[in-house]
Amino acid sequence: MKNIQSAILLFFVFTFLLGGVYPAMVTGCAQLFFPRLAAGSLIADKNGRPIGSSLIGQPFSADHYFWPRPSATGGHSYNPLASGGSNLGPTNSSFLKLVENRVRKFHATGIVLPIPSDLVLASASGLDPHISPDAALAQIPRIAKARGISEIELQQIVTTHVEDRQWGILGEPRVNVLALNLALDNLAP
Repeated sequence: MKNIQSAILLFFVFTFLLGGVYPAMVTGCAQLFFPRLAAGSLIADKNGRPIGSSLIGQPFSADHYFWPRPSATGGHSYNPLASGGSNLGPTNSSFLKLVENRVRKFHATGIVLPIPSDLVLASASGLDPHISPDAALAQIPRIAKARGISEIELQQIVTTHVEDRQWGILGEPRVNVLALNLALDNLAP
């Protein structure tokens, strides 16, 4: 009987410590030391309203915006509740047709140079908010035509939004599509 009482007491003590105190301490430290990150790395529009996160991609399909990587999440694009890749391999006929259709879509917009792979292949999470600088630069002619602005001006915007490798060694240079599209919207008409 004494063992059962000890087990029940330990259950409640550890539930309180590990289910209440520890999560509250971690959340408090995150809010104190990393408030922007703890709040979801939100990006606000020019009026200060949050419109997205710098950590999760968003669908853009209008010609006057930069298009993100394709998303393979279930339900709808960039669904964080269904994060994951498509699990289709490079020899799968469905995957090959899907990529071929994406390539055709870009060729139909006037892109003639080789299309960067991140514009036709989804990331492993299906939520990637970034594209490569080459993928952004490849879309400039379409956006310049749709917005009626010079390609040189768009190249400068892309160049200023390139994020370097993390700590100078991890990952590749990248461009956050939401931040880039916000910069386009903030241009004078």
